[in-house]
Amino acid sequence: MTALAYNFKSDGLYYNILSETDRTVEVTYYDYKNNSYYNDAYGDIEIPSKLIYDRKTYKVTSIGKYAFYKCSGLTSVTIPNSVTSIGISAFYNCSGLTSVTIGNSVTSIGNSAFSNCSGLISIIVDESNPSFSSIEGILYNNDATTLIYCPITKKTVTIPNSVTSIDYSAFYGCSGLTSVTIPNSVTSIGNYAFYGCSGLTSVTIPNSVTSIGQRVFENCSGLTSVTIGNSVTSIGYYAFSGCYGLTSVTIPNSVTSIGKYAFSGCSGLTSVTIPNSVTSIGERAFSGCSGLTSVTIGNSVTSIGYYAFDGCYGLTSVTIPNSVTTIVQSAFSNCRGLTSVTIGNSVTSIGKYAFSGCSKLTSIYCQGTKPPRENPRESIVFSEAILKECTLYVPIGCQAAYEAVDPWRNFWNIEEMDFSGIDDIISDNIGISVINRAIHIDNADGNMLVEVFNLSGKSVYRGHGNIVDGLSTGIYIIKIADKSMKIKI
Repeated sequence: MTALAYNFKSDGLYYNILSETDRTVEVTYYDYKNNSYYNDAYGDIEIPSKLIYDRKTYKVTSIGKYAFYKCSGLTSVTIPNSVTSIGISAFYNCSGLTSVTIGNSVTSIGNSAFSNCSGLISIIVDESNPSFSSIEGILYNNDATTLIYCPITKKTVTIPNSVTSIDYSAFYGCSGLTSVTIPNSVTSIGNYAFYGCSGLTSVTIPNSVTSIGQRVFENCSGLTSVTIGNSVTSIGYYAFSGCYGLTSVTIPNSVTSIGKYAFSGCSGLTSVTIPNSVTSIGERAFSGCSGLTSVTIGNSVTSIGYYAFDGCYGLTSVTIPNSVTTIVQSAFSNCRGLTSVTIGNSVTSIGKYAFSGCSKLTSIYCQGTKPPRENPRESIVFSEAILKECTLYVPIGCQAAYEAVDPWRNFWNIEEMDFSGIDDIISDNIGISVINRAIHIDNADGNMLVEVFNLSGKSVYRGHGNIVDGLSTGIYIIKIADKSMKIKI
């Protein structure tokens, strides 16, 4: 024995003495190598409330952390009324465990106590327990306001209306879960809550929820659609990372921040609209979204994180709003389908590799009268091919300024154009759509002036109609009153 994490063994179980004065012990494990946990418990076991060791009677008051870690032969366990706590990962990865019965004195259960118990069907709690309860084999706190843990074998779950919070890792690894109904009573969903629920195909997060925690739906690979309630203010780190089946998600106007890696690897996602409420897009938030063909960045975003859209191969154009001041390192790197970029007039600096790998880039529209600067220590912004083949469009009267500083002076093709009237976005109550190559304008006064310009600033339509047709394929700027937006035909 290289190490002992226990004081004695009795009837096949290992124990630590907690107090000689109180004569209390906890169930523990044998550490046969450092950081390796071992217990040879198997079959159906009933943990004793008392035992005798060295002619002394001890009371079993705790199931220690890792006590039954990876006891794959364990099929059921009954925890006596003498036990008050169950430690972290106490039954972690007990693949053969089908049922657990918890006595009336348990007041604390550690994180991941039953995680990865792939055969677990039900957790039963003594009805007189003051801290915990069970409904249909699912573990809750005493008044069922917090859902603590759902056994992995559950296929469909309807969460009762009494629940206000879904706990940390509550549904972790429930790969067979195909349906879950979250009631309007729920206000918070903990980190890792639905991690790895690969059988889920859709989920609706009700309006009562105010935040989506870290890694909540990470690796839910079967998830195709998500409805996010309009009270959510933040989407946490890795929240939907690895949901490569996700094709549709609507981010509500209540959201102010999108955490790093929030949607990374969602290769099935085709379009995303980031509302005006959002002020920050985290590092790698949409990296690896290779199917993304359209992204609209709201005009309140002030920061776009490192590699935020790295590897979004399907993007063909992107507009960086006037609210953004800095384009950081590799923000749009490896967007190899990108042909057009519009840079708002408040951008003052561009980081290294911001557009690295964007080999098809043919048009860059810089709206700022002062050229955005590159960090001298991060001088590689555009490839040589882009410098030679891409056309840089700058405001009228600003060409000389751009030709005087890096990286802009390295462009072979610089042209001036009129950017007036494209700083704003059309108000929410006016709808713009393209149907059969015709522009349709909804909810606008029939007497309201409509103007359409090409990207060189040339007017191609001016009138008062609600339908504009006859335009060739391309990108246009449509202006209604003092509001403007880009459209693609």
